[in-house]
Amino acid sequence: MEKNVKLTGRVWVIPQPDVDTDMIFHNRHLAITEIKQMAPFTFGNLKGWEDFPQKSKPGDIIITGHNFGCGSSRQQAVDCFSALGIKAIIGESFGAIYFRNAVNSGMPIINAPGILKCGIKSGDEITIDLQKSTIICPKKNISCQAQPFSSVQMDIYQAGDLFAYGKNLIN
Repeated sequence: MEKNVKLTGRVWVIPQPDVDTDMIFHNRHLAITEIKQMAPFTFGNLKGWEDFPQKSKPGDIIITGHNFGCGSSRQQAVDCFSALGIKAIIGESFGAIYFRNAVNSGMPIINAPGILKCGIKSGDEITIDLQKSTIICPKKNISCQAQPFSSVQMDIYQAGDLFAYGKNLIN
């Protein structure tokens, strides 16, 4: 069964550049290994965003600034968003390891240079078309272009994660 390539959700704009993985998921919580238990600690070390887990809802979408997820390679910094039910993360750019961890987890992570200048604000509803690489905010008549998913990124997303993708290759 194919996953939907059009994703619609409410937006949270986090414009700060260089949000590192310790701001996303603080190292004092690294002993937590159950993904469902990670949700309350998301952005616990990002000033002004500590209450994000209480405010966000499953299906929300995050738009971020430049170099989101820089720093260490902790997988919890991706998994905490899955635990909250975040539908996708769109960024000006991402830390390389963070980007790869998100792709491998099946999280739709989208590079969209210039996204912060498009006029989309927190609370807006947007639709992302993963095949056309577009981000649309219909109520504001805004359309932004993103970098396309690679075929491997789309295959991993459709499979659910890298492990399921690998199993599909073997079978």
